[in-house]
Amino acid sequence: MQQIKTASNVIKSLKNNWMIQIIIVVILAIVPFIAGRPTQNMLILIFCMSVFAMSYDILLGYTGVLSFGHALFFGIGAYGISIYLANAKATMGNVLLAILIALVISIIISVFIGFLSLRVKNTYYAMITLAFASVGGILAEKARHITNGYDGMTFRVPSILMNKMLFYYIVLAFLVVSFIFLWKFTTSPTGRVLAAIRENEQRAKFIGFNTLRYKIISTVVAGAMASLAGSMYAIHMRFVSTSVLGIAKTTDALLATVIGGMGNLYGAILGTGIVNLAGEYLSKLAKVNPIFQRWYIIFGLLYILIVLFAPHGILGLIYKLKNKKITKTAKVK
Repeated sequence: MQQIKTASNVIKSLKNNWMIQIIIVVILAIVPFIAGRPTQNMLILIFCMSVFAMSYDILLGYTGVLSFGHALFFGIGAYGISIYLANAKATMGNVLLAILIALVISIIISVFIGFLSLRVKNTYYAMITLAFASVGGILAEKARHITNGYDGMTFRVPSILMNKMLFYYIVLAFLVVSFIFLWKFTTSPTGRVLAAIRENEQRAKFIGFNTLRYKIISTVVAGAMASLAGSMYAIHMRFVSTSVLGIAKTTDALLATVIGGMGNLYGAILGTGIVNLAGEYLSKLAKVNPIFQRWYIIFGLLYILIVLFAPHGILGLIYKLKNKKITKTAKVK
């Protein structure tokens, strides 16, 4: 219950000042004019992965469902558009059609996995999603005549999407629209039921809610958004390999969600920025000291520290410190 209060108070403080959010979006919109291509590419990657992290947060943070194979849906989106465009003319119509096909496939699989595993404990769902993601990785590797296996595959995109500045704004708009959609979803009556399921599923059942149906809705929304994020990621990279289906990709979303703050879309975005920027910086330090070649170990230690000392993530910690300061000021007066 404390997690809900902490996250909701942070969200309320941000919601009450839309001007801050508008300023942040405006600053991001100005970046291409003042920063170089590497910075643009990094931010495009962060935008794509932020949507992926938000989709994961719908499962873990808002519904309390742990998934070890969420990268399956990300990979479907990535491979869907890459396979289609590798065998068709690179036009915007084909791009949109490929995204739609991958989206439909993700929805169908998410419903199937949900009905198969969500009737039992959530740990079974975690293991089944991991199994499905592993099967997806094996299929991508074995179908070398289509996917080129571990070596990955390249594909062409429409010339309009090759303009990095224009694509930057497309992905920024994608992030903003995705955030608004998921915010509306989580604050809707359905989102409140998901929060109730997370806190006490048995009590939600006693009230009269069909918890299985709501958890499947959560799975479908999360899978669909992950698929869209995967498609945008693939367009950005113009290269896809089996790594998009690996557990490491799911771990990225898990780390971002926990570090930023679970049950909080802002936290998912913040956590994604921290994970990607720190990963980029630490990997460059590998030239200075070989220990940084295993920079994921540092994130593992950071993860342990956050779980122990800041279980509500960075945003939760900020709110806690702010609340302490307000309380101390009130006592002084």
